[in-house]
This record gives sequence, structure tokens and C-alpha cells, in this order.
Amino acid sequence: MTISNPTPATPPAPRRRLIQRHSATVRITHWLNVLCLSVLLLSGLQIFNAHPRLYWGQYGADADHAFIAIGTERHGNALQGFFRIGSMRLETTGILGISDEGGNATARAFPAWLTVPSYHDLGAGRHWHFFFAWLFVINGLLYLAHGLWRGHFRRDFLPGAGELAPRHLWREIVDHARLRFAHGEAARGYNVLQKLSYLAVVFGLLPLMVLTGLTMSPGLDAALPFLPDLFGGRPSARTLHFITASLLVLFVFVHVAMVIASGPWNNLRWMIGGRYVITDEGFMP
Repeated sequence: MTISNPTPATPPAPRRRLIQRHSATVRITHWLNVLCLSVLLLSGLQIFNAHPRLYWGQYGADADHAFIAIGTERHGNALQGFFRIGSMRLETTGILGISDEGGNATARAFPAWLTVPSYHDLGAGRHWHFFFAWLFVINGLLYLAHGLWRGHFRRDFLPGAGELAPRHLWREIVDHARLRFAHGEAARGYNVLQKLSYLAVVFGLLPLMVLTGLTMSPGLDAALPFLPDLFGGRPSARTLHFITASLLVLFVFVHVAMVIASGPWNNLRWMIGGRYVITDEGFMP
């Protein structure tokens, strides 16, 4: 008599649920920020091209030593771009310092394909920059008012004491390095790394970028004379503005990479329609 082994039962598929994570106001202001910051970055590079050097303190004349500089040198018939921070100098490969315009190498800090407008026009760049800067400020104030009124920041951004424990922070860092993302109930809210980075951006980098931008306006300096002193002079404010914008670009790159790694379609559905799919699994394999 033969005894057959019973066929093992197939484990049930993880239960999937749709949840609402963000209000329409948060989603709309998020995409307006994407538009504004994109145009601000590209038009800001156009403005930077007019004087591709950054200073610290009350300096800023052409003969003064620049803290950061992007420039071009001629070696015979060839142009060579360079990028310098302090005493460290790097020769570039043609993206910085040189722009290929119509097959001709032209001295230009950032290339034509990376600026708005693409052709060299400081006035047009300033018009684009100022229009979207004020749109960004209005949109940001609306987001802040809504977040404070609805408790969005207190509920979603403030980490608990347990989340700030060194062991928990280290576990989150390791999980992110291994691309292991929370599912189930843990996916309803932000993890502690998201909370800390969003707090730093919303209440640190973005206000600093706005204030340093306002400091570079002579008209606003006349109305608010404390602004230049707050940042050690207009040249220092310009340097901080550039550094802040660079940090925001770095944040966006990391943010987009995490969106792709954790499920681009689910995240896009969430930020467009407000619905997010969670499962009862522990972590994504």
C-alpha cells in the first residue's frame, strides 16, 4: 500500500488595501513645487552664468578671490573648463565651463541645454526666476497654512521618541541601504528618515533659499535693511543661495531614487490620486 504525501497548501496571497494618505491640497502644492523648483533651478543657472563666481563676506568684485568658481581657460586653440572650491581645482570634461553651441565651444559656466532660456540672456532668466519665485512663495505659504491647520506637520512629520533612538535610526538606515521598505500598517506613515529629511527641507532649506533670494534684491534690502547683515552681506547670501539650491537638487535625486526603488506606480498613484496600496507583508523582498 502506498501512502501519498498531501500537497502542501498554497499560502494565501497578501491582502492588498487602498488607503488615503494625502489631501488634495498637499498633492496640488507638491506638484506646483515640482514645477516651480524646476524652473527656478534652470533659470537660476542662467543668472549664475552672468557671473559664475561666489564669494563670502562683503566681497564680489571681479578682482576679488572667489570662494567657488566655474570658468574657462584657453590652451592654444582649445578651451578648458574648470571648477574650483577654495584651493581645490578640478578640470571639467566640457559640461561645466564650456558649452557646445552650434558645434562651437563657447565659454559658459553651465551649458545651454541646462538653462532657461537656453540662449544667453540674463534679463529673460531673471524674469523667469522672479515669476516662479513668487509663485513658489505663495504656494509654500498655502502649504504651510494648510499643514498647520490640518495638523499635517504634527501628525506626519514629528518623529516619536522611540524613532529617534540610535538603534531604531540605524535599523532604518540599514533597511534603506538594502532597499527594504515597510509594508502593511507600517507603510501608512513616513519612516523616521523621511520625517527628518522633510522637516529639514520644509523648515530649513526652503526658508533659507527664500530669505537669501530676498537678500539679493536691492529694493527689498532697502525695505528690510537687516537682511544683508543677517547673512554677512549680499555676496554671502548669493553663495548660501547657491549651496542651498545644490542641497535641494541632491535631496530631489535621493527622493526620486527612493520613489523608484519602493514602487514608482504606487507612489505616483498616491501623489496624483491620493490612494496608496498597502499589503500585509512585513517588507518588500
